[in-house]
Amino acid sequence: MKTFRYIRGGSSSDALILHLDGDRKYSKRAFNYYSRLNIKAVVENVAESRQEFVVCDLLKKYRPDILVITGHDAMYKRGQRFYSIENYKNSKFFVNTVKRARRWNKSEEDLIIYAGACESFYEAIMAEGANFASSPGRIMIDYMDPLIVASKVAMTPKNKYITIREVSPFLKNGMVGVGGTKARGKY
Repeated sequence: MKTFRYIRGGSSSDALILHLDGDRKYSKRAFNYYSRLNIKAVVENVAESRQEFVVCDLLKKYRPDILVITGHDAMYKRGQRFYSIENYKNSKFFVNTVKRARRWNKSEEDLIIYAGACESFYEAIMAEGANFASSPGRIMIDYMDPLIVASKVAMTPKNKYITIREVSPFLKNGMVGVGGTKARGKY
């Protein structure tokens, strides 16, 4: 597990993002993106199959405001069996990670969760308590999409809610690539 930490000083009201990603290259890119925006973040490179086993310890350690769970995913039989978890390479791991994170913090306002990757089982991830998830249209998403959603939540004032409709113009494929409900800002 490789850890990238970008935690600068600032007020205690500044949001902290904990980002778990199964791809080392994308972990580093996520770290660089958050750093450029001056957002406090811890990015852990953790294989998708291991994320569910480390998430609670990391949540306890860092106490983040926003949890991002990403990596790679794919449908084995594209365009078929949309509602069978066995038809997805890593969706079961994202689902289990969200489930464990929600057991740790049940509040969808206190802990904002984004989970999923390309072609993920969107409905199953959302059913476990994610605020935002990939990929309602079972398409390839841009690796930046989860980062954009997380950063928008981090930079939205605490007295405002942000919806997927407000974020979708900034995403490569809009609401076909990323779906969700709403989240209270963390700034």
